[in-house]
Amino acid sequence: MAQSKIEGDKGLNVRMFITGLALVILYVIIITVLINVGVQFGLVIVIALALIFSQYYFSDKIAMFSMHAKEVTPEQEPKLHQIVDRLCLLADMKKPRVGVAEMDIPNAFATGRSPSHAVICATRGLMNRLSDEELEAVLAHELSHVAHRDVAIMTIASGVGMLAGLVSRIALWSTVLGGGGRGKSGQQLVLLELATFLISIVIYIIAFLLTMALSRYRELAADRSGAILIGKPSVLASALVHITGDMGKIPRTDLRKAEGMNAFFFAPALAGKTAASLFSTHPSLEVRLDQLNKLERELNG
Repeated sequence: MAQSKIEGDKGLNVRMFITGLALVILYVIIITVLINVGVQFGLVIVIALALIFSQYYFSDKIAMFSMHAKEVTPEQEPKLHQIVDRLCLLADMKKPRVGVAEMDIPNAFATGRSPSHAVICATRGLMNRLSDEELEAVLAHELSHVAHRDVAIMTIASGVGMLAGLVSRIALWSTVLGGGGRGKSGQQLVLLELATFLISIVIYIIAFLLTMALSRYRELAADRSGAILIGKPSVLASALVHITGDMGKIPRTDLRKAEGMNAFFFAPALAGKTAASLFSTHPSLEVRLDQLNKLERELNG
């Protein structure tokens, strides 16, 4: 947790620790597989460190670029900055950078490797559709992500799947062109490539499931902390309903373009109603509203 008045979540901290530990184990497995198929140890380390460093260090720039977002000044977006200023004063924490994505999809996200390098971004569609009170509630949710420091581990987690996808290709060319291919028959090479491919698929699936499980829990944690910060769970619930309803009015082709950022969004761009919850980036709307309704009753005695 970053030092602030935003309520922490022990369950989230435990889950982040377990996810981080599992990711370290997956990285070790990937490196071991690459070395065993003949890839030079130095090259393996360079590839792994380059991916981790680039995703961790440039996570905010990558996310902003993906969403065609840009940082804005108080002069450019005074209302947005005023809301963030007020929330940071309530939370007693350093103000993150503020960004706007020029797209009609009503959404928001937080990114950055640490609270000192964080960005809170709202889409133009969100700003045009919500009341000031609802917009404040959504941004309180995103500020909670910054305080909880869950964005960094989500970014690194998404990189494991990417690295796993590269394993089979790297292993194949290293086996065929490098020392791993010498003295092996065509059948052995095929079996080795098949085994490497299967291992990379398993690693990808495990990393994906870990990311989804953490993503769902962190959204509930941010809902709770954000609602407590502003003292109005019902307003955050209203924003959720409003955004979910308006999302259905956006062309599906536009939603698909933004689907890759689902794990970082306030609400998923596309949420299949029949898909297993195991593969969902967010809890269902019903689960989120139920938590906020219970919190509303708690706060009102």
